[in-house]
Amino acid sequence: MSKNLLFEIGLEEMPAHVVVPSMNQLKTKTEKFLTDNRLTFDDIHAYSTPRRLAIHVVNLSEKQADQEEEVKGPAKKIALDAEGNWSKAAQGFVRGQGLTTDDITFKELKGVEYVYVTKFTAGKPALEVLTGLKDVITSLTFPVTMHWNKYDFEYIRPIHWVVALLDDEVVPFKILDVQTGRRSRGHRFLGKEVTFDHADEYLEKLKAEFVLADSAEREQLIVTQINKIAADNQWTIDLDADLLEEVNNLVEYPTAFVGNFDEKYLAVPEEVLVTSMKEHQRYFDVRNEAGELQAHFISVRNGNDVKIENVIKGNEKVLIARLEDAEFFYSEDQKLTIDQCVDKLKHVTFHEKIGSMYEKMQRVGLEARIIGENVGLTTEELADLQRASEIYKFDLVTNMVGEFPELQGIMGEKYALLQGEKPAVAQAIREHYLPTSSEGELPTSAVGAVLAIADKLDSILSFFAAGMRPSGSNDPYALRRQMYGIVRILAAKKWRFPFVGLQRLIEEKINLDHERYGITFQDEEAEVLDFLRARLRQFFLGKDIRHDVIDAVIHAEQTDIHRLFETAEILKNHLDDADFKESMEALTRVINLAKKVENKWDINPELFENEAEKALYEATVALEKEFAEQSVEENYQSLVALRPLIENYFDQTMVMVDDEAVRQNRLAQLRKIAQMAQALASLETLITK
Repeated sequence: MSKNLLFEIGLEEMPAHVVVPSMNQLKTKTEKFLTDNRLTFDDIHAYSTPRRLAIHVVNLSEKQADQEEEVKGPAKKIALDAEGNWSKAAQGFVRGQGLTTDDITFKELKGVEYVYVTKFTAGKPALEVLTGLKDVITSLTFPVTMHWNKYDFEYIRPIHWVVALLDDEVVPFKILDVQTGRRSRGHRFLGKEVTFDHADEYLEKLKAEFVLADSAEREQLIVTQINKIAADNQWTIDLDADLLEEVNNLVEYPTAFVGNFDEKYLAVPEEVLVTSMKEHQRYFDVRNEAGELQAHFISVRNGNDVKIENVIKGNEKVLIARLEDAEFFYSEDQKLTIDQCVDKLKHVTFHEKIGSMYEKMQRVGLEARIIGENVGLTTEELADLQRASEIYKFDLVTNMVGEFPELQGIMGEKYALLQGEKPAVAQAIREHYLPTSSEGELPTSAVGAVLAIADKLDSILSFFAAGMRPSGSNDPYALRRQMYGIVRILAAKKWRFPFVGLQRLIEEKINLDHERYGITFQDEEAEVLDFLRARLRQFFLGKDIRHDVIDAVIHAEQTDIHRLFETAEILKNHLDDADFKESMEALTRVINLAKKVENKWDINPELFENEAEKALYEATVALEKEFAEQSVEENYQSLVALRPLIENYFDQTMVMVDDEAVRQNRLAQLRKIAQMAQALASLETLITK
């Protein structure tokens, strides 16, 4: 026979971003608790609001499954003494299992006999086992926690009640001074206390007290209400998923409503208006069918529609105050010139160990030019890049960005256009921040992409030089995200980018003028390259590339990132070729032998002793002449084409002969092939079985 379980943790209001992760965590840990304790169930549902986290388990077994297990003890020769009596070791073993020596049997394991006993454990009633849910509740982890009252215990918010019911029976346990029971609380303002007679009454009885505990049902109601408002007014509403989830986790009983503001504020850039509404007030912006922003907003009240007009007026008043500030800041910022703002950046610290924001801009200007020339920007693009790099951080000292930091770059583009900068320059100012998240939007313009790479690369090199590398999960300056952004931009642009060579060139030029650039780069090449490899691994994993292929690619003797992208895709596409295994094994044999070559040894064809050596040498020389100019695919095919020659070579040639000159000559020949192979990838790491 089975029963249903309900338990609910009642809390002070949690931050919206914590609600869903906490609900999911509670569900996962409850599932593990039940499984570990041999309690079977059909299904488990998780519920949440800002004031509660709850679990409903369907068809939970009434008792634990009985357990019978065979337990191994000491060897027979230890368990019995010389007279055949049970030793203290045997007696202690069975006593520890709650059994007697009469229960002992012997079984052979790998030629040795051991003591075994069969231990039977009767399952406990579910009601008894479920008191352990206390540990599930207290084991939840949160990004921030707090103490309350006199307790040392920390939690996301104070716990006010705990409901725990197995069908109609209370599961008895206590958390601090809160005893489990069958009483919960309805909506803070509209509802009253709720008493559950049975675990299955949870959703229904809470709904009667203005609490929709099912977050999916609550979200659907919000969507339905907003869509109706939009349809009634012929509006389009962007139901941003993140905002919708946040709003959903701010309310227990949602009622959507429309607010309005004066159309004069539409003169302020719409990004400012949307940010004011979305980020600061959790409002949905409203657009007409042409996509134009309208002087309205949609919000969601935590309650019903009684006296909703007062709620609307209050929300309008709060928003208008913010829009007044935005309008004032926008007006004041237009009195500033770009040159004035750039000059102020001399007194804005980028980091105390690295220098000012102005010095960073000086470095990025140099780095951007080096990168721009490398990737083949036109003369006009290079001129736009230079201008953008001279001013691209100027908006950081504007009033608007001071009030709305999330608009940095966006306001830079707006203000640059207002002051007559070229559209390409203005666009690069906005795009240099991209991507702002690991999978976020990438720069579309070539100038913006180069500026974004240069800005991110400078941050990485500067923090590494200052000894502030990410470690473990600690990455306060988001250097991993910035390097991953560089990787994604280069993959999208398909630019040739010899990373190590460019890094060396940048560091050499920066170090020539410490006074201007504010920093001296150290020899961080190996550390930065390892850091890049880790982000390349992350990128390739996202492309569903096999682990051994990733290892081969990122450890190639090749730092042109574009070639690494191509190689990964090419190897992935050739894994199932009929000759892949044999070709890689042949090249791997070459690579492994080539490691034995001593110093640099020139190849002397006069030392060749058979036709196989000559044939392989001639093919190698021909390939070497073309290798640097061929595509990655062509180089792969050329190396694969060497397989028959390599196999014939090894059939006819003993490489490790006693004659040192002949031996080193043969190893040197193999090294030439190995160098080309490893410029493609570390092929010896590929799994070919």
